Amino acid sequence: MPKFTVRILPYNKTTEIDDCVTLLEALLKMGITFNNLCGGNGTCGRCKLLVLEGNVYSRGTGKLTAAEIEKGYVLACQSYPVSDAVVEVPRGTMARAKETAGKDADIFVDSGYKAEDYEYLVSPVTRKVFTRLEGPTIARSIADHQNLCEAVKEQLKLEAHIKDSGILMGLPDILRQNNFEVTSTVSFEMDYAEIIGIEAKNTADKNYSVIVDIGTTTVVAHLIDMNSYKSVNAKACFNSQGAYGRELTSRIISAEKHGKDRLHELIIQDINNLIESLVIENRIDPLDINAVVCVGNTVMTHFLLNLPTYNIRRYPYVAASVDTSPVRAGELKININPKGLIYTLPGISAWVGSDVTVGVLACGMHKREEISLLIDIGTNGEIVIGNKQWLVATSASAGPSLEGASVECGMRAEEGAIEKVFAEEGRILYKTIGNAPIKGICGSGIIDFIAVLLNEKIINRSGKFIKGSSKEVTCEDGINRFTLKDGNNPGRFVYLTENDIENVIAAKAAIYAAVKILLKRLSLSFSQISRFFICGAFGNHLNLKSAVAIGLIPDLAPENIEFAGNTAIKGSKMFALNKDFMFTLKEICKMTTYYDLIGANDYVEEFTKAMFLPHTDIEEFASI
Repeated sequence: MPKFTVRILPYNKTTEIDDCVTLLEALLKMGITFNNLCGGNGTCGRCKLLVLEGNVYSRGTGKLTAAEIEKGYVLACQSYPVSDAVVEVPRGTMARAKETAGKDADIFVDSGYKAEDYEYLVSPVTRKVFTRLEGPTIARSIADHQNLCEAVKEQLKLEAHIKDSGILMGLPDILRQNNFEVTSTVSFEMDYAEIIGIEAKNTADKNYSVIVDIGTTTVVAHLIDMNSYKSVNAKACFNSQGAYGRELTSRIISAEKHGKDRLHELIIQDINNLIESLVIENRIDPLDINAVVCVGNTVMTHFLLNLPTYNIRRYPYVAASVDTSPVRAGELKININPKGLIYTLPGISAWVGSDVTVGVLACGMHKREEISLLIDIGTNGEIVIGNKQWLVATSASAGPSLEGASVECGMRAEEGAIEKVFAEEGRILYKTIGNAPIKGICGSGIIDFIAVLLNEKIINRSGKFIKGSSKEVTCEDGINRFTLKDGNNPGRFVYLTENDIENVIAAKAAIYAAVKILLKRLSLSFSQISRFFICGAFGNHLNLKSAVAIGLIPDLAPENIEFAGNTAIKGSKMFALNKDFMFTLKEICKMTTYYDLIGANDYVEEFTKAMFLPHTDIEEFASI
């Protein structure tokens, strides 16, 4: 099999590539990530490379203009080397997915939650116990193992055991070298405590855990002091798996084609980068982190544990597991105390994960007499309806449009992204994240943009531009678009096309139709929903009026709608600080019925009705 040497600029890296390996695959393996969205299918056009020297064969150029092809641009996912070559990664192609703890990612961090508000959080998943042991004598010839375990049991009022042979082998020396004064790190099983580490002297004041919300787009990590029960710091980064596709099915297909190991390695790398950032900024020893609690949709949890995902996208859509036992950090190569535990919390089904389970816990839906509805708006929209007696859940594949993908000028929510659009004195204005020059538009800005265009009668209820409605509406390559220009930088602008609007309408229709189907199956109406919880970091930045105006969420009284924030983090903290919540989470899973929309014959009908702004039945949106 021929091999060719390819040099990549501006990184000045060189690699050997087989002639059957795409440039995208080769560059990803080198740690160079892209803003591509489609997972290498050639449909997003965002992995452009410029060939400076040598020859490259491209099997598809449909997303490139004639001018770009003439200059030497190719799509990395569709191109193979046929000679030694030099290629350049243009600035627009470079991804920022590897950034950690940057100011752009801070908007995903929900730090407002105070764990101490929950008075019952008194039994954390790990503890450090300092003991002064009485040394053995002829009269008291107790073995070191039993001596320590009895002392720990006395403090915890719980049986204590040492399972790890390495800890047991080092026990005699560490006891005698420290005059029998040691600190034991313990984790808890159902009815006993396991000693997972022993340190010299008293280090009981140094015990931390990390909560990780593994989102399809974003990974968020909170550092928790397990003694004060407070969140010390939080960091976020963009999920590096995005280079293999912005939505879950693309990543599953990529894992089938190229193996799941790479996607597993990327999420482990993201978690380790966040932990490293937290460790450095807060000047703590990573060995003092004794637990990591991870939540996410079921696919993300599978990639974390390196479980096969192919059955999740095939009938009858079954996960390898939705409830796994904790594993040692050393097994997953997560850089904390290697004997520390990695918890993956229980999920409900292959398409409703642990982030929803802990969301129900955080919102208290499982304890309410009245009926509540929880919705997590994202690439995979997840919905739960119910009360203390029953819960029903479903998921709708909304696609990534609401998060800025599948939109020509769409981008992740980072500095320079338009996050708000509004009309003022006949002018359409905007605000960017960080008040920086325009770079693109993110999900909340897109929803605002469409709502404003509709309200100003620039588009009709089908999402089509109204002829003569605005001088900013132009036609490019046969497609109408509206352009927002940067007043301070004439060369910078963002536009929204009719195709973009159609993609967003389809995404919101998928979510709204899913809600309608669940209500119909349960013989409920929106008026019977006493509380409507909107979860996720995306929800924190959503304009309620805009979301209702386009029909993304139902037209309920504002006082019935609650932006619950990152409930994945909140619910996970509740577990980290009270291990007994594991029983509650399992009970939530047990009492939740998953309803698969594939079995809903009327889903297409409801989806079609929702393919208008805000809806075909305008009476459902009386306030508009």
